[in-house]
Amino acid sequence: MRHGKKVNHLGRTDSHRKAMMANMASSLILHKRITTTLAKAKALRGYVEPLLTKSKNDTTHSRRTVFSYLKDKETVTILFREIAEKIANRPGGYTRIVKLENRLGDNAEMAIIELVDYNTVYVKGNAPAEKKATRRRGSGSGRSNKDDGNVNSETGGIDSPVDQATPATPIPDTSSAGEPLAPDEEL
Repeated sequence: MRHGKKVNHLGRTDSHRKAMMANMASSLILHKRITTTLAKAKALRGYVEPLLTKSKNDTTHSRRTVFSYLKDKETVTILFREIAEKIANRPGGYTRIVKLENRLGDNAEMAIIELVDYNTVYVKGNAPAEKKATRRRGSGSGRSNKDDGNVNSETGGIDSPVDQATPATPIPDTSSAGEPLAPDEEL
């Protein structure tokens, strides 16, 4: 009986599962977000969150401990330099799992696992909100802000961003063969 054994073996041997988790954790640290099956994402969360907690304490021992799990120098360097700074004040919960639609081939449940502090969609206050181009309604002139021309004080005319001298009908151009181009063709 397997009482109290809560490890999801994912249908793999122990060495295969450890290598797969190390590769997925490295990919998550490098790319900040990966798409995988829901079962692997849940298993990866339990694998990578203790490593992220360990990275908050930048000592030789913690680096060697994390390296024994990840087996990639560049990933360990990125983890301790960049990611540890961002998660320094977070008490836990460094990853987020978002469920996706099932995979078409085998109908497996898919999910995105991502580092919480690297998602710009959910972060509050860091990303400035974009202003939309609004239209003035009822301003009396009947023109919108977007296409308004500025009145030139010297000539009294309107300076528009659109070229006013463009004729309404296209002028027939001749191509290298000497035949006129159709009105919708460009040179």
